[in-house]
Amino acid sequence: MFNPSQFETLEQVETFLRAADVFSLDHRLPGADKARWLRDRLLHFRYRSLTRRQQGLLRKFFGVITGYSPAQLSRHIRTYRDGKPVRKIQQRHCFPLTYTRGDIELLVETDNIHKRLNGAAMKKIFRKEYVRGDRRYERLQRISVSRLYDLRQHRRYREEALHIEKTKPVQTPIGERRKPEPQGKPGFFRVDTVHQGDLEGEKGVYHVNIVDEVTQWEVPWATEQISESCMETVLNEALPLFPFVPRNYHSDNGGENINYTVAALLKKLDMSQTKGRPRRSNDNGLVETKNGSIIRKHMGHHHIPQPFAARINKFYREHLIPYLNFHRPCAFPEVTVLENGKKKIRYPSENYMTPYEKLKSLPNWQQYLRPGVTEEMLEAQANAKTPNQAAREMQEAKVELEKIIHMSLPEEMS
Repeated sequence: MFNPSQFETLEQVETFLRAADVFSLDHRLPGADKARWLRDRLLHFRYRSLTRRQQGLLRKFFGVITGYSPAQLSRHIRTYRDGKPVRKIQQRHCFPLTYTRGDIELLVETDNIHKRLNGAAMKKIFRKEYVRGDRRYERLQRISVSRLYDLRQHRRYREEALHIEKTKPVQTPIGERRKPEPQGKPGFFRVDTVHQGDLEGEKGVYHVNIVDEVTQWEVPWATEQISESCMETVLNEALPLFPFVPRNYHSDNGGENINYTVAALLKKLDMSQTKGRPRRSNDNGLVETKNGSIIRKHMGHHHIPQPFAARINKFYREHLIPYLNFHRPCAFPEVTVLENGKKKIRYPSENYMTPYEKLKSLPNWQQYLRPGVTEEMLEAQANAKTPNQAAREMQEAKVELEKIIHMSLPEEMS
């Protein structure tokens, strides 16, 4: 019903190519017929007088119709340009078939029964079946082991009978793979881990960075190792440093976060657990940004031995965490949805505020505070120091921490 010779103009060819994806053509035509048709079309469209774009359009059209590769098309076009006659497709010599389609189907049947043993074992079975009177195995009982493996690669064997299952990925039924939706409520945490580097095969300390999505309240915490038990200790010590009730725990798919120990702890705290989605690298973008602007800026990239985790946490608790949440302004975006559906993001100056100021800007924000935390306590902590005073004390404490770490290292490591 389809006649490719009915396309008389390049416009018709271009229209056909735009719709060619919705159906397929059968290329099993005699080679000589395809070659003659191709030469006729080259003459009809005066291929040599066309522009490069028009020639490319025809090449794509010829490839769709004939199934020829670019190299084959180039050979036919070269023959046309040289004025030579169309070369006949030579018939190649084919050896007679030793093993028929029925033999392949019998091999598949026997393989399925025995769960595909090795070639030598299957050959033994073929011989026994033939000796016991099954004449269907007359040819297979003489097959060589290498030829048997060749038949197992045959299209008939693979497509018709052999069932090959792909490797099934291991899926841990912990956490829901979705993006959290805080809806303006604090307590939805983004979590990521930062490694402090290796030195001569020795692992450095790890930093677990926990950031609230709505207020950007941040609590970094150091641990000697990144394991299930260590993560449980980190969460038990770090989560109480947030002034509001925790609601959600979102992380990547690392084993330190996706395990039954952490899941049990979060369930005990009545927190939901979500994890990153594939091809959604921006899901955890907030905490990834904080890793660079906070952890790496203040702790650097150099190696810090694991035993210093407790001393680092003292610095975090007394200086860095109060500075980050009460004195360091953060940028909060203003998102506008345009008529075409795209989002325009701005960071106006009035949206720069500390996490504590952002918390206070929420409607009826006192309702989110955890038991034992009051507005008066937070206000007193915010007013205890000026931003410069808090920053200066934090920097002095960091210098002291670096001296302690440097003095404790061997001379060749310091």
